[in-house]
This record gives sequence, C-alpha cells and structure tokens, in this order.
Amino acid sequence: MSSTENFRIDPTQACLVVVDIQEKLAPTMPSDVLQKVLRNTGILISTAQEFQIPILLTEQYTKGLGPTRSEVKSLLGDMIPMEKLAFSCCGLPEFSFKLKSLGKQYVILCGMETHVCVLQTALDMLDGGYHVFLPADAVCSRKKLDWKVGLNVMGAAGVIVGSTELFFFQMLKEAGTDRFKKLSKLVK
Repeated sequence: MSSTENFRIDPTQACLVVVDIQEKLAPTMPSDVLQKVLRNTGILISTAQEFQIPILLTEQYTKGLGPTRSEVKSLLGDMIPMEKLAFSCCGLPEFSFKLKSLGKQYVILCGMETHVCVLQTALDMLDGGYHVFLPADAVCSRKKLDWKVGLNVMGAAGVIVGSTELFFFQMLKEAGTDRFKKLSKLVK
C-alpha cells in the first residue's frame, strides 16, 4: 500500500452516509452555512448515484427533529431513512448491519451536527476499520466553534478532512470523459 492510498477515494470501494439533515434541525444552523451544506450534499448524492456508490440515510429522533429535508429527500427518491436515538449512526444495529453488508472500506460522511452525530459516527467507523472522508463544507453545527472543534477532533483521530470538490475530483480522476461532462456542471 502506498503512503497516500488512504487519502484517495476509490469509488468502487466507497459508500456515502447522509447524517440527520432534518426539517426541524436545519433551521437552527446559520442560514448561509445550511445552504452550502444542502448544495454540497446534493453534489455528493448526485456523484454517488453516477458512480453507483451506495448511500445510507439516517434521521435522529424523527418525532422531535422531523423528516429529512426535502432538498435531500427529493434526490434520494423512495429511500427510507434509518431512525436512530444514539448519536452515532453505528449505535443503530440496523445501520451497522447495512454498512457492513456493503463490503466497502471507504465512507464519505456528510450531515448534521459536526461535533455530535457526525463526529461520533466517524470515530466509531474508524474503530471499525473504515477509512472516513469528511467534506468540511458538507457538514455543519449550530455554532462555528463546535463545527471547527468537531473537524479538528476528527482530523486528529484519522478522518481525512477535505472539501466536496476535493473528493469530487478525486473520484472523477480525469476530464474529457462523458462522466466528467455530466458531473462537472454540479460544481460550476
């Protein structure tokens, strides 16, 4: 294994996990940040669909925080979110089973909140032997400090923290292909 292999996403070995982007939680986020997270989550979902990367979707305490935001749900069609009470997605046996059954080694995480559910999920995934990739512009917290601290803790633990475009272009690998022509419109 090369020294940089764990810093590159192999789309054939990846899955995308969309964590708790919910109707009642979203308005508590700074509005400009929320719009960026929704846009970048959309880019990640569309890219995953193009590469046939499996997607897992969670909701935290749906009764209290509401369903997944319509902007996200509309891209996922009839996908049924997995409801959880544990902050870590891995605290839900159904989620852990589905994740393991995919047989993937790379996980791209996006969602809410960076310092709570995303952080605890990332740490559990690292403990499970997964390589975790976190686009910093596709996660958010109510407070900027919590977002920054969450990113710092995850980076120190071994999560590869980057941006949506960084991981997007890693998966594309080259320009001039039909896939590039189709997807490059997403980041313009």
